[in-house]
Amino acid sequence: MSDFYRLDQQLSDDERKIVKAVQAFVSDDVLPVINDFWERAEFPHHLVPAIANLGIVGGTVEGYGAAGLSHLATGLVTRELSRGDGSINAFFGVHSGLSMGTIDLLGSEEQKQRWLPAMARLEKIGAFGLTEPNHGSDSVALETTAARNGDTWVINGKKRWIGNASFADLVIIWARDTADSRVKAFVVEQPDGDESVPGYTTEIITGKIGKRAVLQPDVFLENVQVAESNRLVHAESFRDVSRVLTRTRGGVSWEAVGHAMACYDVAVSYTGSREQFGKPIASFQLVQNRLAWMLTELTAMQLICQRMADLQAQGEWTVEMASMAKMHTSSKAREICSSAKELLGGNGLLLEHHVARHLTDMEVVHTYEGTEFMQSLILGREITGISAFV
Repeated sequence: MSDFYRLDQQLSDDERKIVKAVQAFVSDDVLPVINDFWERAEFPHHLVPAIANLGIVGGTVEGYGAAGLSHLATGLVTRELSRGDGSINAFFGVHSGLSMGTIDLLGSEEQKQRWLPAMARLEKIGAFGLTEPNHGSDSVALETTAARNGDTWVINGKKRWIGNASFADLVIIWARDTADSRVKAFVVEQPDGDESVPGYTTEIITGKIGKRAVLQPDVFLENVQVAESNRLVHAESFRDVSRVLTRTRGGVSWEAVGHAMACYDVAVSYTGSREQFGKPIASFQLVQNRLAWMLTELTAMQLICQRMADLQAQGEWTVEMASMAKMHTSSKAREICSSAKELLGGNGLLLEHHVARHLTDMEVVHTYEGTEFMQSLILGREITGISAFV
């Protein structure tokens, strides 16, 4: 029922196999344990090998042992992982989309050969360090610096909300060159064993109300030395950051669809079995009205994402298109998850029904990679030709 316009009927056999494999992983491995990990704010490391075996790591990255999926299949993977749990998807998205995607887009052939195969096997985990304590929406103003000293760069600064960074083997750090003020990307590569790169420390952010099962620490860089060979050679300005985020912002839209589908399905099932005043609450007009609007908004979100995959495959996807998709899907998914919680009443607050987890995770999705307000300004600039924020 949550695929009301039968969009999955258009999938190829390979895409259907991928969807079924991820759905089975979510059903068999994620859902039985995730509420406990979410409540304890711990990451389920034991699930990583199972993710590696799904054949999805790397998304659209071709070669190097990566999955080489279509844009649509990559989106569907995100949808189904998020339909299970946002924290698992966040771990995967940071590693497969942001980290591997950045190296694939901006690294040299030698750098790709050096890092991507192990990342595709999930033998090395990636993280992506852009956001800073004082710079989220205006990340272009980042303060982390990189000073060249011969064949070495010395990096100083702070990063915040950097998923996977407390245990990642490779952390992409965006920093401003002190010589020319241009923004560049560096791979901080952790040595094997328990030791970390000197000057690189992390502190897990606690007290989160959403995405509790993924670790998103603050990162502190104090005179961290990185070899010139670890500078991504095609990252030359903040425009290259935008190229990466244009790729991944579409994934956030697919994630929103996954959360919304999960909550809608729970709401339909619950209202059909929950009886009040002698009959299922699904028989009441107000409940049916709410479910109808939830399904309609969900279907609109799915159509946007389906068209997004087409445009990406054709090479016609733009920053402004990504902003429209993210703005709409994150806002509507937030409403759908909230409606599901309301339809479940007090039970909607319990983790056992999964809605509360998706609802609070959507608060995170609504915020990261640009709030709906920032997306609207990017779109507004495209409409009017006038920038309201820069």
